[in-house]
Amino acid sequence: MTGRQHHYSPTVTWTGNSGAGTTSYKAYSRDHVITVEGRPDIPGSSDPAFRGDAARHNPEDLLVASLSACHMLWYLHLAAEAGVIVVGYRDRPVGTMVEDEDRGGWFERVVLRPEVTIAAGGDLGKAKSLHEAAHAKCFIANSVNFPVVCEPRVELAP
Repeated sequence: MTGRQHHYSPTVTWTGNSGAGTTSYKAYSRDHVITVEGRPDIPGSSDPAFRGDAARHNPEDLLVASLSACHMLWYLHLAAEAGVIVVGYRDRPVGTMVEDEDRGGWFERVVLRPEVTIAAGGDLGKAKSLHEAAHAKCFIANSVNFPVVCEPRVELAP
């Protein structure tokens, strides 16, 4: 059976030509703009370790944030279906990237650390177990070639 297809087509435009183009590694800015029709632009650059602008979003942070957001959206969906009332959710994920001169850079792993608060009287065990199902369904986690680990913390609202 063939599944449904969804297409995504943002525009990424380099805005970092300071007049000399790419005549040397230091001659240009890494600044760019990510545009999706009908939505606010995202100012991008490379990580400051790679001559980027720390005030702009970099692809590495956006990849880690995408993994986190995808997990969260699945978790909230599954919680609603399971009757688990989530009243607060925050994640502080950590992605680890390594690099070498031969291969370049790659992500070694991402650890999601969702902190979930459910309504008083809720089922903590059920709420915690939903993370495994959310992880299994996450489109982004299913698409990367490195481990994505989830270390959730779930608590009851006061």
